[in-house]
Amino acid sequence: MSTILLLVMSNVFMTFAWYGHLEYGREWPLWKAILISWAIALIEYCLAVPANRLGYGEFSGFQLKIIQEVVTLLVFIGFATTFLKEKLAWNYLVAFVFLCVAVFFAFAFKTPATAA
Repeated sequence: MSTILLLVMSNVFMTFAWYGHLEYGREWPLWKAILISWAIALIEYCLAVPANRLGYGEFSGFQLKIIQEVVTLLVFIGFATTFLKEKLAWNYLVAFVFLCVAVFFAFAFKTPATAA
């Protein structure tokens, strides 16, 4: 569970680093948006690296990446609708459902053991 929580927290920072300047820093010069984004991304890395270290073994590398992508999309849906004021269209929801099907397939069946 700590892996998932750390991934959620890291994705909140990542989303603000990558997309926050679209709403709040539109008037900033590009160099300033980059520097501020890098500063925010440093916090994201400080959460994502431990999340993956703690999670590896409980989850495979493939499973960690799939979890990461779903968490990224969930966080982004909240960010885009709240901060960017974008509407969540039906086709985006359908795409998300397909990603959830991918998660099912990633976790529903026993995978081969990882080579040591």
